[in-house]
Amino acid sequence: MKVLYSWLREFVDVPESAEAIGRRLSVRGLALEGLDPFDSPASPGSLGAVPGDAVLDFDVTANRPDCLSIIGIAREIATVYGVPLRIAGSVGRNLSSGGTAGADAPADDTPLPITIEEPDLCARYVGARANVHVGPSPAWMQARLTACGVRPISNIVDITNYVLIEMGHPMHAFDLDRLAGPGIRVRRAKTGETVKTLDGKSRVLTPDTLVIADADRAQAIGGVMGGADSEVSQATRRIVFEAAWFNPSSVRATSKRLALRTEASMRFERGADLTAPARAIARACELLETIGAGHATGAAVDIYPRPPAAIDVTLERRGVSGLLGMEVPDAHVVRILTSLGFGVTDLAPHAGGPSDGWRVAVPSWRVDIHRPVDLIEEVGRHHGFEHLPATFPGVQQAPAASDPRIARDRRVRDALLGMGFSEAITFGFIEASAAAMFGARLVALANPLSENFAVMRPSLLPGLVDAVSHNRRHSRPDVRLFEIGTRFSPEGETRGVALAWTGLATPDHWSGSRRAVDFFDIKGVVEQLAAQAAIVPAFVDTDTPYLVGGRAAAVHVNGRVIGLLGELANEVTNARNLPEGGAVYVAELNLDVLTALAPAEVLRAVPLPKYPSVVRDVSILVDDALSAESVRGTIQAAAPATLAHVQEFDRYQGKGVPDGKVSLSLRLTFQTPDRTLTDDEVQAGMQGIIAALVRDANAVQR
Repeated sequence: MKVLYSWLREFVDVPESAEAIGRRLSVRGLALEGLDPFDSPASPGSLGAVPGDAVLDFDVTANRPDCLSIIGIAREIATVYGVPLRIAGSVGRNLSSGGTAGADAPADDTPLPITIEEPDLCARYVGARANVHVGPSPAWMQARLTACGVRPISNIVDITNYVLIEMGHPMHAFDLDRLAGPGIRVRRAKTGETVKTLDGKSRVLTPDTLVIADADRAQAIGGVMGGADSEVSQATRRIVFEAAWFNPSSVRATSKRLALRTEASMRFERGADLTAPARAIARACELLETIGAGHATGAAVDIYPRPPAAIDVTLERRGVSGLLGMEVPDAHVVRILTSLGFGVTDLAPHAGGPSDGWRVAVPSWRVDIHRPVDLIEEVGRHHGFEHLPATFPGVQQAPAASDPRIARDRRVRDALLGMGFSEAITFGFIEASAAAMFGARLVALANPLSENFAVMRPSLLPGLVDAVSHNRRHSRPDVRLFEIGTRFSPEGETRGVALAWTGLATPDHWSGSRRAVDFFDIKGVVEQLAAQAAIVPAFVDTDTPYLVGGRAAAVHVNGRVIGLLGELANEVTNARNLPEGGAVYVAELNLDVLTALAPAEVLRAVPLPKYPSVVRDVSILVDDALSAESVRGTIQAAAPATLAHVQEFDRYQGKGVPDGKVSLSLRLTFQTPDRTLTDDEVQAGMQGIIAALVRDANAVQR
């Protein structure tokens, strides 16, 4: 909101410079965005050029439409400095009239017919007729409008814009002779009805649009913009001034639907003052006489079907200090609220003591005040938040326990960073084609920003795959990425971790051999993550469309699937435009399920073994289609409790091994914490294990 320093001085005795005022208001909720010097032309009468005049540009928040005006800013200044606000007749007293155009025209006492057909959308409509001579407005008026960012057009249009800037209430002027009859109807648009707006564009309207119409057709879009067919021109001799109150939601929807945002719509959609239309009409008629542009004919017509009840808010004395954390003297509370336009009345006092607070009448222009806390905010910002004591508030109760998922995610993050991965953060909104590759059921957005953000991600992998593609396109062939985040499905949200690994398995070094990452590298990472939760997962073959068959596995814990891992299929890499550079291995785990399956005590200390272990190696021939996981399961099911560890250390196919068979060599470690095992015990355990392998896995001992 741009305001002129000299204009403000007509409403309040400003004791400081424009720069000082900007600093004062900035700490009271009206941030100064800009300050530019301005040479104001000398005005008629007692108003002369103001030394040090300037344009102040304030950032007005959406909840303060009352400050989108000179009077609104002046009221804030008056409260800051504790000086009175002058409103009635302030400008008219300082500007000479210069004559009255059309003084010889007869007055017209015939009421202006106005009908409001939609009182829910237009709660008040005020109209006044006038005889005018259209021409340029005075230099002082043009200068003020220009300073506030409004282009001067003609004296009549400039009057409506002048009232808009000064009072904050939008107005419009119709050429009365271009209307079909003198009557005005406030109604909904008809289906397919069109209106040519002042910007020269013809707009198709819908029944949701409120229009100002004559007897035949729409002449303006209510609260947004006037129509070109009834626009004031040099030939205009009779006009109708209008000022109204329009429903904020209706104006906002119309402005958005027509992609038409104006100074009027910006104010109406934030909430206008219901009492302002009559004052705006009176001010416009006063200016009409003042600048010699014409005079009103007949009385203004004010259609006000349902005036609302006044709003009173009870403000308790203890509530002020309780919320602000500082004591504000009663006299300061009353002065601040009264200066801002509130009516303040003491509540009934207790016997022999002061009252508990005040009954506060909310002025019509403060559409943001509904509760006691709103009043306390007004008191706090004008008393000065800088007076708040530098103390910590007392703790009434113990703080809530931290979400355990935060610590869990931190442990997972630390583990992956320690394994050489880098964290990625990708969008939760992705394009539908990418999401469809990784999830069967998608959650679509009702109003996406673009097709690239049309659905919620069902998996973390689409974002990671695109991140790998980005790195490859920027000459980074070795990539290890992970992301911890939320996935979305029609059933709800889940928290997960995803990995993507491509390139070399270990950092390139002159002393070692180069090896590309493979399935077992990504499997090892998953095993390490599971170990963080004291879980030993099982890996089962899976047929997943976006993974390569035979190089993919589902991660099982206690019979439940908690994730997948494997090599990314060529169809996916091609669809996501991954440059050539080797296989991409991915994994994704459901952290919520992993946490639920983890034992209550994950970390525990155990003593180092005192007694020696016994190691036995065994080599067997099994079908090459049999998974190592199945062989380990058979061994562990048949082994005694003394079996501490099973490890595969050799796999061979070739000369001496029949077709369709594979030779596996396994190392079995036996140990007990309370004694030394005997050879007989170990041998009995080995015999039971071998018998189970022969029986259940069709194995042959070599």
